[in-house]
Amino acid sequence: MSLDLLLGLQWGDEGKGKIVDAITSNYDIIARFQGGPNAGHTIEFDGHKHVLHTIPSGIFNDNSINIIGNGVVIDPGIFLKEINGLNKFNIDLNKNLFISKRAHIILPTHKIIDACSEASKGKKKIGSTLKGIGPTYMDKTGRNGIRVGDIIDDSWQSKYDNLKEKHLKLISNFNQKVELSLDQLESEFFEGIECIKSFNLIESENYLNNAIIEGKKILAEGAQGSLLDIDFGTYPYVTSSNTTSAGACSGLGVAPNKIKNIRGIFKAYTTRVGSGPFPTELFDSIGERIRDVGHEYGATTGRDRRCGWLDLVALKYSIQINGVTELNIMKSDVLSSIDKLLVCTSYTIDGEEINFFPYDINSKDVTPNYIEFKGWDQDITNVKNEDDLPDELIEYINYIESFVEVPIKLISVGPDRKQTIYRNK
Repeated sequence: MSLDLLLGLQWGDEGKGKIVDAITSNYDIIARFQGGPNAGHTIEFDGHKHVLHTIPSGIFNDNSINIIGNGVVIDPGIFLKEINGLNKFNIDLNKNLFISKRAHIILPTHKIIDACSEASKGKKKIGSTLKGIGPTYMDKTGRNGIRVGDIIDDSWQSKYDNLKEKHLKLISNFNQKVELSLDQLESEFFEGIECIKSFNLIESENYLNNAIIEGKKILAEGAQGSLLDIDFGTYPYVTSSNTTSAGACSGLGVAPNKIKNIRGIFKAYTTRVGSGPFPTELFDSIGERIRDVGHEYGATTGRDRRCGWLDLVALKYSIQINGVTELNIMKSDVLSSIDKLLVCTSYTIDGEEINFFPYDINSKDVTPNYIEFKGWDQDITNVKNEDDLPDELIEYINYIESFVEVPIKLISVGPDRKQTIYRNK
């Protein structure tokens, strides 16, 4: 009678969608607990590639219920496009997709505010996905937001109009020109609203707690990554929600003592999209090679991802604040044929070596301290068993385990759900 949790431990894009899809058959319910369409969870199977933004990654399993939790913010227009994209898979969405009435809705004007705010920052912009996420969470905490449960009430249109007017005044104060058409956005928005109304709108916290009592197996799915957490990430270059394990409690309405296993997902290297500090970033041909081989381009924005060596200081920090019980290492295949691999084990800041993740790495001159590993020259994308992996990769993985003191129980060697090795050791 408990809930397992899966979340990213870096700056997002770790491969959470693949793992959720791969293990969904072990669960009765998959519940997304935070973020919005700024997330892009890519799933590949049977020659298909699909990117989900709002809908939980367990949607391709007919036997699981998928819940969009109260901590998620929903763009009705993008949600409609996701639904249309899933129609070719013949999924009974009305049977296995539920939406929390407490989830907040992204308005067209939220997206315009987002774009104006980012444009006004000039060179100091934070790298927003421009999906209206931040302004929506601002209205949520400011007690002005519109929730899914509101749209089934006849008075909801007046709520929309009032908030829209408030937003338009704010937009005019920015005095920024952005290439967004309010009329076009509203057309997509209202069509999406009708789509949302056609689904099961529920008190998800009641549904999930009853499911726990009934002994159902639940997996909570996070979006983005721990280093983008609004409290514990590299502020202000973060997202607007709590991406850590604590966010699952507030984003689903379940108590901390109901969480059992916490699965942390990380890449064998590190990436970041947008602005913000990145101590182990590579600016050479190796960084470019990792980007090209790993197809490191944003699933939501299409932007190039910044690439760098694995940062164990940051990883251990994320493990600590999340209470991670097991690790999954992703994209180890991308590092094949690189002669020498570096791993960061500490930082030097103001002449002092530190082995913890500090409050401020934005304004400080941070020098990563590395240890070196021998690489491997072997295509591992078709390897099925751990015993057939290169010794150099096993040494790399074993060192990470010993450093962070949490077992790595899964090794991903490619994007397809079948390219997954479950460790028995």
